[in-house]
Amino acid sequence: MTLELPGWTHTYSGKVRDLYLPSAGSAAAQEHGDVVLVVASDRISAYDHVLATPVPGKGTVLTQLSLWWFEQLDDLVPHHVVTAAPGAAGVPDAVAGRAMVCRRLEMFPVECVARGYLTGSGLVEYRAGGAVCGVPLPAGLEDGSRLPEPIFTPATKAELGEHDENVTFDLVAQRIGADDAARLRDLTLAVYRRAEVIARDRGVILADTKLEFGRALQGPHAGRIVLGDEVLTPDSSRFWPADAWQPGRAQPSFDKQFVRDWLTSPASGWDRAADTPPPPLPADVVARTQERYLDAFRRLTGRDLVLP
Repeated sequence: MTLELPGWTHTYSGKVRDLYLPSAGSAAAQEHGDVVLVVASDRISAYDHVLATPVPGKGTVLTQLSLWWFEQLDDLVPHHVVTAAPGAAGVPDAVAGRAMVCRRLEMFPVECVARGYLTGSGLVEYRAGGAVCGVPLPAGLEDGSRLPEPIFTPATKAELGEHDENVTFDLVAQRIGADDAARLRDLTLAVYRRAEVIARDRGVILADTKLEFGRALQGPHAGRIVLGDEVLTPDSSRFWPADAWQPGRAQPSFDKQFVRDWLTSPASGWDRAADTPPPPLPADVVARTQERYLDAFRRLTGRDLVLP
């Protein structure tokens, strides 16, 4: 369910986030101009389904971790956040802590993915042809292997309920132009390299991450490419505990793996191939998933996050 927020009009709901535009004459519109309120819900998705059971506090973790990462990356690339402070021209009290007022961007129609380790859809492609998104890789790599250097493996943005599709850099260049494609590649790899070092220093491996960029239409960065959406959270990145990393198998992770494992276990009774929605999550799976998100936040930021 979407909330009614004073001064804001709901305009879109994705798998996890709800977007609101400022109402005409609202304090946010008068002070900030062309902005959007990005609210992270506690919804959780798996296997292209939005599940019926939320994970309490998940939206707060995603928002607060994104804000922390935007600060770590500010000298590399500008970001879209205007304010996350509550107030008449800021975030409504009802969603304080899990929402950001952001500049509206002209988004590029591409998911910008950087991989430093081989797993997931990249592993499937590699096993099929020795390359990922047209980037050839050495022979003999296995699940969890560290790559010789990070690679840019873009994907097309899918509609709700569909899979993103991995594509080559050349296809991205055809769609958005060679200069913008090269800039997105360079920014994506720069962000990954910075974040990978920060995470590794805290005992966390950043295996891969998905970023979204857009062009600012107004404000201090008008005309420039800006980092948007969320950034470097367990929903958009694979984080692994460094002390448990062992190539050749699936790695333990700081994300919704407990949810995926339960859904595909006999305990759930769900047939992934059938045309039926997943069942509600049991309380213990919700609690363990919540703790993994909180653990990722603690390890990366060095702070505890008190949930409302």
